[in-house]
Amino acid sequence: MASAVLDASALLVLLNGEPGTEEVAEALPGAVISAVNLAEVIGKLMDSGMPEEVLRGLLEGLSLRVVPFDHDDGFAAGLLRAPTRRAGLSLGDRACLALATRLDLPALTTDHVWKRVRTGATVRVVGR
Repeated sequence: MASAVLDASALLVLLNGEPGTEEVAEALPGAVISAVNLAEVIGKLMDSGMPEEVLRGLLEGLSLRVVPFDHDDGFAAGLLRAPTRRAGLSLGDRACLALATRLDLPALTTDHVWKRVRTGATVRVVGR
């Protein structure tokens, strides 16, 4: 059974050993991530110079379930644009929140502003 939906920032905390690692590691068994947020993580790690083969091995070792970003998730993320615009949430942020709402799971993020925005999702801020 799934335990949480990880935002890209939460997974990066874990992978980089930053403050909040323990909280994310605790949620990891059964955690899921949107394919959109996974793409963000991969992009950030590639930008940092991590070789693709190392990146693939690292992510595969987590046994993280990646949830495709489908029509319903796209629609839900689009509907979140208006209530999250002032807070500056990105498409990736909204993808995570839409998935968390659909699965009725908490969204784990490092972004404190998510707690101030009404999206229908339960938000847990980790680290920082």
